Amino acid sequence: MSELDTSSRWRKSSFSANGDCLEWAVGPSSVRLRHSKDPGGPELVLLHSEWAAFVAGIKQGEADLHLTEGGSWSEV
Repeated sequence: MSELDTSSRWRKSSFSANGDCLEWAVGPSSVRLRHSKDPGGPELVLLHSEWAAFVAGIKQGEADLHLTEGGSWSEV
């Protein structure tokens, strides 16, 4: 049985108020991501090393965006 066939514990941020958020499940070799409003929908599956690189980039500000006066998002 593959890792995706096993039941994982899905988690979401305690800051999620309206259920419109990202959920994640950690498995033996990967991290699975899905949209909380569509739990049966598509998932993004990342290896642990890919997830670690993503989180490190976020912590280093690589994905920082700012809202412009015109209401659109721009990179820092």
